[in-house]
Amino acid sequence: MKELQRRELQIDYTLLFILFCLFIFSLIAVYSGSGQYQVQDPYYFVKRQVIWYIVGIAIMSAVAYFDFELLEKWAYPLYAVGVALLVLVHFFGTYKNGSQRWISFKFFELQPSEFVKVFLIIFLAVLLNKLGKKSLSFRASIPITLKIVFASIIPFYLILVQPDLGSALVIAAVTLTLIIVSGISYKMILLLISGFTALIAFLVYLHNHYFEIFSKIIKPHQLERIYGWLNTEEFASTYGYQLTQAIMGIGAGQLKGEGFNQGIQVQSGKIPEAHTDFIFSVIGEEFGFIGSAILIGLYFILIYRMIFIALNTQSLFGVYICAGAIGLIAFQVFQNISMTIGLMPVTGLALPFVSYGGSALITNMIVIGLVLSVNIRSKKFMFGNN
Repeated sequence: MKELQRRELQIDYTLLFILFCLFIFSLIAVYSGSGQYQVQDPYYFVKRQVIWYIVGIAIMSAVAYFDFELLEKWAYPLYAVGVALLVLVHFFGTYKNGSQRWISFKFFELQPSEFVKVFLIIFLAVLLNKLGKKSLSFRASIPITLKIVFASIIPFYLILVQPDLGSALVIAAVTLTLIIVSGISYKMILLLISGFTALIAFLVYLHNHYFEIFSKIIKPHQLERIYGWLNTEEFASTYGYQLTQAIMGIGAGQLKGEGFNQGIQVQSGKIPEAHTDFIFSVIGEEFGFIGSAILIGLYFILIYRMIFIALNTQSLFGVYICAGAIGLIAFQVFQNISMTIGLMPVTGLALPFVSYGGSALITNMIVIGLVLSVNIRSKKFMFGNN
């Protein structure tokens, strides 16, 4: 009992402090970015974001208290439930904003793709944990790689056809992260990356020579986003409007920013979804390079603490859980900020812990809870962990 109590007190307070800082960033940016939508109650979105944070913290705490190693027994059922929910969305999901991603209930809407990300991390961690710490040859890597690819491509496809390219790319990023940190041969990893590159080249070829076939694979609105990304100036008033306005806003922020609630691009409503997908443009315009650098620095510290926890656990299953969580959050941060400044196409991914919204926030809180659970149950030794 005393040992359990000591483990329960083994909490990474630095990680929790970073979450608190991101919470403050979120409230400030959501309030400023949502002013164009609510005139009667300027605190409408802020209040709801606080509620989502309270729910998220409660779920994170429950997950952290739960022994993550028990999830090995639940990995297959959770994965099956996740795939079943995605199939259910495909046939009976609610259609809005050009996508069919939600299952509607009386009092709330469920977005299964968010929870599938967590279920997939657990499932792949179980598969890789069975390999142990040994490094595999190229031939020995083939069976496990096929299992991982097959397990990942099912939710990837079901999410892609909703369509939700952003979440599908998260699935790919998590899968690749776990493969890289595993004992799978580097030749196999290079083969997978080469195959993905070849796929992109093939899609470009179809676009240029067989557009009818290409249009059946890539949806019109997805292609419009790519056009707006590659030729922002040419499509500044149409496909690239949102990106153009976001870049103008961030550029106007310069070093110190325009000031809280003083961003011209944001407050005039020229940046759609400024409190959700494009919330980084709010921070860039109103708090400038300094505010943006502080936010990015917080993410670096968050990811560093997660890496630190992964390196200090004695559970290989825990290492893979942490690696999947790192891949999940790191890719979302990279993709969201990159699409806001024009380095990546717009995909609709939220900025973790900052963008307004419940489903993505709760998913990220769950993975942080898993990382905390790993940390709580990591034994500390006087002369190292070995």
